[in-house]
Amino acid sequence: QVQLVESGGGVVQAGGSLRLSCAASGDIFSSSVMGWYRQAPGKRRGLVADITKDGSINYVDSVRGRFTISRDNAKNTVSLQMNSLKPEDTAVYYCNANRRGWLEAYWGKGTLVTVSS
Repeated sequence: QVQLVESGGGVVQAGGSLRLSCAASGDIFSSSVMGWYRQAPGKRRGLVADITKDGSINYVDSVRGRFTISRDNAKNTVSLQMNSLKPEDTAVYYCNANRRGWLEAYWGKGTLVTVSS
């Protein structure tokens, strides 16, 4: 059974930093693209950043240069270091694992990040 468990959300002032982590269990991590998505109130869920098993990384333009995604294949974890946070980064952040072109995809329950101005 695949489980993704996020941690690290919270409340931070604009300009501050947070680090999100996602621990994956089950036979999924080593063969999957791991990613972070977010959903703000009234908006659709969208990609923040993802990283392939080989380390190729993709960021949405709005976070490039401020956020850093990384994965530890030995510990089955993926992290998102978020710096220079802005109020518009406020959202529920979800960990995702997908493989085989999204034929298999799994989501965590999400962790709330609130950035106050």
